[in-house]
Amino acid sequence: MDTEMIEGVVVTPLKIIPVDQGNVLHAMRRSDPEFLTFGEAYFSEVKEGAIKGWKKHRQMILNLIVVVGKIRLVVFDDRLESDTRGDYFDIVLSPSDNYSRLTIYPELWVAFEGIGVGSNLLLNLASIEHDPTEAENIPVATGKIIYPTFQR
Repeated sequence: MDTEMIEGVVVTPLKIIPVDQGNVLHAMRRSDPEFLTFGEAYFSEVKEGAIKGWKKHRQMILNLIVVVGKIRLVVFDDRLESDTRGDYFDIVLSPSDNYSRLTIYPELWVAFEGIGVGSNLLLNLASIEHDPTEAENIPVATGKIIYPTFQR
């Protein structure tokens, strides 16, 4: 199974500034190439062992940052015109191991798995405000998108 980089996915390493009273974790700057517009920011909790997905946005650009715990993020490309059609991209993000921002452009499927102990938290700096009509969901349990790590 291919887990190479997919067209429309960007991983940006982020800085953590150590401070005795508590670290400062960078997220995004207006000058970052992946910043196009701002729609909303929200947090999503992913409990240990839980899998959320699959979800595809038609318009929203996701900018995902794991701020607490450890989360596996998997992106699947089923776009007909894409050179990376049929490919998966799998990455584990965590402030302690791989503190990065994962930018996912529209028309790609994404799923998350909480692999840290207890509660895991990610931040999405979304390009548009939430609109339930612009996204499509396929529960992992349907098996319509098969990723071996998610099959239990």
